[in-house]
Amino acid sequence: MSMLVSSNRFRRSAIWMLAIAVAAIGAWRGLAQSEAETNGAVLARGGGTTIIQGGTGKSEGFIPVLTTLAFHAERQGGAVTGDFECLARSPENTTGAGTAQFTKNVMYVTGQITNVSIGRDTATLTGTADITGLGAGTSVPFTFVVRNGGPGSTAVLTTEGSPRLVFNEILLEGSFQVAPGHRHD
Repeated sequence: MSMLVSSNRFRRSAIWMLAIAVAAIGAWRGLAQSEAETNGAVLARGGGTTIIQGGTGKSEGFIPVLTTLAFHAERQGGAVTGDFECLARSPENTTGAGTAQFTKNVMYVTGQITNVSIGRDTATLTGTADITGLGAGTSVPFTFVVRNGGPGSTAVLTTEGSPRLVFNEILLEGSFQVAPGHRHD
């Protein structure tokens, strides 16, 4: 009989210890998630050099355009914050010497990201930007849709100024990173 009582006590103790361990793991996970939200969870980031598909377009003679861009978006508490920078350059000369030297500043976009929506392997970043060159203006709404990956990944920058401009870009150097499992609108 004393062996049976001892065995029951052992089982109850084991069950209590298991329950305490499960509760501790749950609390630790909640604390870690809360800490990540407080300290900033990166939703999307990247940078590199892209080429604009079609360059300046048919009316301009298809002059190539390279961009240097960088962006990051993170969640701080309940808010999305981040920055977006994009400098578009074309050759100073369209024929002859210097056609491969991208020294002419065509457009510069510097903005604040205020919203992020993440799909399977893409992030849609929205906000407002100050723009010089093409589409110049202040507090111009923009959308940047970026696909996760390295060279060959794609992105589309749309500025909602007057006129509305859409740039389809292909990453040549660098990387775009979209955090899996996040969805923020």
